Amino acid sequence: MPLVARTARPLLVTADPSVLDDVLRIAATVGVEMDVAAEVGPARAGWPSAAAVVVGPDVAVRLAHARLPRRPGVVLIGADLDDAGIWQVAVEAGAEHVLFLPDAEQWLGAMLAEAVEPRGSAGGVIGVIGGRGGAGATTLAVALAVTATARNLPTLLVDGDPLGGGIDLVLGGEQVRGLRWPDFGATRGRVPGPALADALPRIGGLSVLSWDRGDAADVPPEAVDAVLEAARRAADLVVVDLPRHIDDGVRPLASAVDVILLVVPCEVRAAAAAARVAARAGALCGDIRLITRGPAPAKLQPLDVAAALGLPLAGAMRAQPRLTEALERGAPPGCGRGPLAALCADLLDDLMPTRWAA
Repeated sequence: MPLVARTARPLLVTADPSVLDDVLRIAATVGVEMDVAAEVGPARAGWPSAAAVVVGPDVAVRLAHARLPRRPGVVLIGADLDDAGIWQVAVEAGAEHVLFLPDAEQWLGAMLAEAVEPRGSAGGVIGVIGGRGGAGATTLAVALAVTATARNLPTLLVDGDPLGGGIDLVLGGEQVRGLRWPDFGATRGRVPGPALADALPRIGGLSVLSWDRGDAADVPPEAVDAVLEAARRAADLVVVDLPRHIDDGVRPLASAVDVILLVVPCEVRAAAAAARVAARAGALCGDIRLITRGPAPAKLQPLDVAAALGLPLAGAMRAQPRLTEALERGAPPGCGRGPLAALCADLLDDLMPTRWAA
């Protein structure tokens, strides 16, 4: 299953070589492919369904006379800023805007990108963080993403820990080709969601953005912002595995999540350590929910941990037999049946109930 459904392309109507080159170049910079018609006649079929329409000055008058159905998202490229008649032609052609290149290049690029990937379509982001080392946060993050993928929810798993060794190892996909975090160090501006999805490794149908096994290279915050924004547009669900120590490199990830699941073993010392993690994470995300993990050697109950931390209890990770052996074999957590898969299904139903039909 593809990660995202491809939307209709914008339509460019022109036979002017300079306008054709300029508009296609601008579209390419934002990762947008366009359909092209040299005349009004060939443009009729795609006119109603195109994501947006850009009209060259050479066909503007003929378009106005053609009386095609009125639609939003029509832009007219003007040839001469001093041509007062261009505005009347724009009205008659049903154009919402008149642009003059190269001054309006940035505006046109943003409009084309927005036409194929509306910002309102951004997916939800769930962060998972451990209350102490070895709490099982990475296991839950991977299981959550695997369960969502199994339910046909377009999902992207993000490794937020540059010192964690690479979350692709948990999925047995360290040899799968695709870009890792260090490859995005120079990324700036708007990254097309489909381009990001196509560039990442796909492991068992799940798209994964992982760190590699090389020296941990710093990825600037602006690059992290750009990549995560693209991830939100590329998938209905983004799951981020967050480290307990939130530094400047991780802060953009933690700040962007909609909800954080804090995984805490049912132990007194773990609860004490988790209180500090919750305080730091709470400064970046206003919705933190507790996931307890058993067994409880001292019979500490999940509700006791929730009361001690002052957090709502979202669920409990019950012990799952042979989980460690399965992970060593490269079998991802959350696949098949078992307590972990059942917990993840319940969490998805609770956190994202409108994202798919049950």
